[in-house]
Amino acid sequence: MHNEELQNEEHLENQPQEQPQETPPSPEENEVATEPILQNRLDLSHIQRGVEAIKAEVQKVIIGQDRVIDLLLAAIFSGGHVLIEGVPGIAKTLLAKLLSKTMQIDFSRIQFTPDLMPSDVLGTTVFNMKTSEFSFNPGPVFSNIVLIDEINRAPAKTQAALFEVMEEYQITVDGQTYPMNFPFFVIATQNPIEQEGTYKLPEAQLDRFLVKINMEYPKLDEEKAILYRFRSDFKIKQKEDVKPVFSADDVRKCQELTEQVFIRDTLLDYIAAIVHDTRNNGDLFLGASPRASLAIMRMAKAMAALYGRDFVTPDDIQYVAYPVLNHRVILTPEREMEGYDTRDVVKDIIEKIEVPR
Repeated sequence: MHNEELQNEEHLENQPQEQPQETPPSPEENEVATEPILQNRLDLSHIQRGVEAIKAEVQKVIIGQDRVIDLLLAAIFSGGHVLIEGVPGIAKTLLAKLLSKTMQIDFSRIQFTPDLMPSDVLGTTVFNMKTSEFSFNPGPVFSNIVLIDEINRAPAKTQAALFEVMEEYQITVDGQTYPMNFPFFVIATQNPIEQEGTYKLPEAQLDRFLVKINMEYPKLDEEKAILYRFRSDFKIKQKEDVKPVFSADDVRKCQELTEQVFIRDTLLDYIAAIVHDTRNNGDLFLGASPRASLAIMRMAKAMAALYGRDFVTPDDIQYVAYPVLNHRVILTPEREMEGYDTRDVVKDIIEKIEVPR
């Protein structure tokens, strides 16, 4: 009997004990848990197809400069304007013109000169002798893509004429307001080397540009490819092969998709920390404004969409931080004398701020 009782106790101990059942989540909890995922799962194929088509057309003429093209497209999808800075002869103007040719929208070019007046850009009111009435003749800025070549060649009063149109997408002349058609996108170029006969852009004007792209020399392999491609095409007739592959409706749809790209709260805090550090940095005389924070967020979303992601990563923010900040901050005189560059300061800020996990 004693042996049987021991066997029964061992048998009971070896049997698996019944685990307490967990309460399944309610439908409301499931909905709350899955709602962010469903809301931010975007179909970005429209952007992907558009980017590939535009790049294919532009690269019929332009060799290299992939980073510049990506930033230009990201700015368009973010609804901002771009300032391209680079030495003469590296295809700043050509790239802007080719980009406009890939889109079925209006394009105008304004060559800024020292004698250019604001009315030459915006338009003017003219008295009609036949009707005895004044009528407004729109200037070349009334277009979809406006290329302003050598923007720092015009005096300050002409540069200031762009303030309203670049920020509010409208022009006021003689008390009458004229809205711009969608899309409206300004691409300005300037030469950083030559200073004679130029007028430095004021900070308020620079701040109107979403990004400033520093265009660099091509690499050796790219330089060789340029020579091979145009060895028998002195007038670059290959520009005629570039065809429009994008419309105004496509731009609108891409901007709407870009707005829906998900960015979590910790990354918004990361952007705020980067911009806030520029205002309390011993190497900078002037820090960035809240407009810079918004610009980083918009560009980070656009870069994520360009790469086929519906969410922003810290890498996206770090990638666009310098193009967004480099024209919005000013070095202290001491750092300028020591040969510092804004790129070095932005890099130091990014390195010392903890990256969200």
